[in-house]
Amino acid sequence: MVLTRLASEPKKFQVLLGTFIHSKSRAELEYIHNAAVAVDEGGKIAAIARECGSLTAARDEVLKQTGWAEGDVDMVECGEGQFFFPGFIDTHVHASQYPNVGIFGKSTLLDWLEKYTFPLESSLSDLAKARKVYTACVRRTLSHGTTTATYYATVDVPATNLLADLCLSLGQRAFVGRVCMDRQEICPSYYRDESTEQSLHNAKESIAHIKKIDPSYDLVSPILTPRFAPSCTAEGMNGLSAIQKKENLPVQTHISENKGEIQLVSDLYPGSGSYANVYDSHGLLTPKTVLAHAVHLTEDEATLISSRQSKVSHCPCSNSSLTSGEARVRWMWEKGIEVGLGTDMSGGYSPSILEAARQATLTSRHLAMQIEDEALREKSKLTVEEVLYLATRGGALCLGLGEKVGGFEVGKQLDAQLIGLGCVQDDGLRAGEGEDAEGVDAGNVDVFGWESWEERIAKWLYNGDDRNTKRVWVRGRLVHSRR
Repeated sequence: MVLTRLASEPKKFQVLLGTFIHSKSRAELEYIHNAAVAVDEGGKIAAIARECGSLTAARDEVLKQTGWAEGDVDMVECGEGQFFFPGFIDTHVHASQYPNVGIFGKSTLLDWLEKYTFPLESSLSDLAKARKVYTACVRRTLSHGTTTATYYATVDVPATNLLADLCLSLGQRAFVGRVCMDRQEICPSYYRDESTEQSLHNAKESIAHIKKIDPSYDLVSPILTPRFAPSCTAEGMNGLSAIQKKENLPVQTHISENKGEIQLVSDLYPGSGSYANVYDSHGLLTPKTVLAHAVHLTEDEATLISSRQSKVSHCPCSNSSLTSGEARVRWMWEKGIEVGLGTDMSGGYSPSILEAARQATLTSRHLAMQIEDEALREKSKLTVEEVLYLATRGGALCLGLGEKVGGFEVGKQLDAQLIGLGCVQDDGLRAGEGEDAEGVDAGNVDVFGWESWEERIAKWLYNGDDRNTKRVWVRGRLVHSRR
């Protein structure tokens, strides 16, 4: 295997040539063939030439539209079996838990936190260890085509700031949150904020650092991060709400992941009425709030979340791994709630949003098995098109990035991946296999040539992995490349 990671600046302009595929809507993927996408020096899509008959014609057309000289342009052309797809958006991931991926034993949520999670997170106050963990996490997620990640860090301010620095230098679009945990009787004595006042002070310190390194939040943004209601006092959540209103920042937290957690919230906030109402009564259900999991939401909670225009991160891999339950994506859509996908490492075992997308289809089928009515059973299943929407445009809408990323349109920033599938030849070998391609692993997806494009995308969804992700760009910058 040959794997390289790049953070190189492109020439002044770029033109991408080939087939482009993106979500036109939840239900439809758009396939644009013999096309050219022109990217300006700021990483924005400046022009698109569509369905031009040939790549040469597409190139000439887009150069005509932009007025650019060919010598000023980096040309990137799809090879056989390749296509461009928008970058994936991970709306819920714990960078600090990356070393524990796949380690959850027989635990359920609360036991798992005590046994595996809190000890690891607390150890990352060692900045050398934190650098090792965070660098590996960012590089790994980039290699899987994740161009935007919404990260939980830890309670430690220097370690959180380090994660922001690394995202900026490695070129990943990121929301980085210092975890707030100020409830003394619930949080472990070795891993918590010293006081509510200190928790809010530390949140502001991390915000100030990110504002210093990326003043306009063009690539890296702070995100307020109350871990979940049981770890926070009412005063702490009220304080975070005040910061949110002043700074207009996004918020991330957990909700209704596990039945034991829901009971704990009820015990700690008697009379609250519901888990969602705890957040709402403390000013944390906002249009910029992303709630992870939402497995056991009630009808009233869904109505409340929808009315506040808060969003949900669906984490199917983690929900299965920790036996938390099955979140009802289509039901949430019908309630008017926008949904994205999260890997939720390390509750989830994979850094891949593509894996999260296929797990979302399987979870929807498990939900369907519980429905007697045949029409409703079929309706509950999520399609290939729908889960790839969750992975791109859905995630962008959850994070307030709908105007910036998620598809190939003029004015959007180029967050994209070049996907390559294996093309099987008449002799049974893949194109390019043999001594000249020694060390190159094309992955599990075999394309025989008779598949429709819809079938190729389905094969990629269910069989693909990082070996198919050949290049990754964020804001037009090449941040990952694989032979």
